[in-house]
Amino acid sequence: NLLSAEEETKISSGLTIILKEWETQTFALLDTDEDIHTANERRLTELIGIETAGKLHTGRSRNDQVSTDLRLWIKDQVPTLRQHLLSLIDICKTRAISEIDVIFPGYTHLQLAQPIRWSHWLLSHAAAWMRDI
Repeated sequence: NLLSAEEETKISSGLTIILKEWETQTFALLDTDEDIHTANERRLTELIGIETAGKLHTGRSRNDQVSTDLRLWIKDQVPTLRQHLLSLIDICKTRAISEIDVIFPGYTHLQLAQPIRWSHWLLSHAAAWMRDI
């Protein structure tokens, strides 16, 4: 029991207010804020006081928090990135069909090689991207 029920409620309520400020673009960044973490900590301290806000890091290092934030952000972005990648693959497919007669030089080991079809080159990338989905 590192936090009392009252401290937990204060921290949770304060963080909810901070989230709403970010969502409504009313969160005020100061020149003294090193990064988003110090900005959020500063604001939480303003809202609930240093004694309770100071316990926010209990058991977690700053690196732990940054790593967790990054993972949560990436997890949130995956569906969007997946849709963009699917769109890119579709564009490659469409262009490969419409530009099937385009020939361009192939390369191997940075040296000119046999001519290849543009459509083949496009679809080779699209096939690799499909594996990433």
